[in-house]
Amino acid sequence: MQIIVGQENIMVKVVTTSGKRKTAVARATLREGKGQIRINRILLDTYSNPLARGKIQEPLLLAGDEVVNKVKIDVEVEGGGWLGQAEASRLAIARALVNYTGSKKLEKTYLDYDRNLMVADVRFKEQCKPNDSKARAKRAKSYR
Repeated sequence: MQIIVGQENIMVKVVTTSGKRKTAVARATLREGKGQIRINRILLDTYSNPLARGKIQEPLLLAGDEVVNKVKIDVEVEGGGWLGQAEASRLAIARALVNYTGSKKLEKTYLDYDRNLMVADVRFKEQCKPNDSKARAKRAKSYR
């Protein structure tokens, strides 16, 4: 993104990434700022579920304060449950931080810690088959 103020050309670096988990989709926008992280316009410090908050904070803790305190991250997440949304958000945040810094070391740190910080988990619930009760359960036969 390029902003022109008067005769000066100011370059503002904006990184947009996405992350998916089950049916949850998160879109993260990272720009220069003062370390503010928002999930669906709610500050991360006041995010409802403590387990989800901890999952979302993992890429931020691994990146370190020198990177996190210089950026502002806005995440919009929809679909799925609270844990799927948290995992989609952490994937989007980790990808955004790697793209913003351009650091191979940070990418290696994420991959060594947890591969799902950089690579999406593509597993889905198996669909129920027609005329059956569950995805893998078969109809019982009675010969009486």
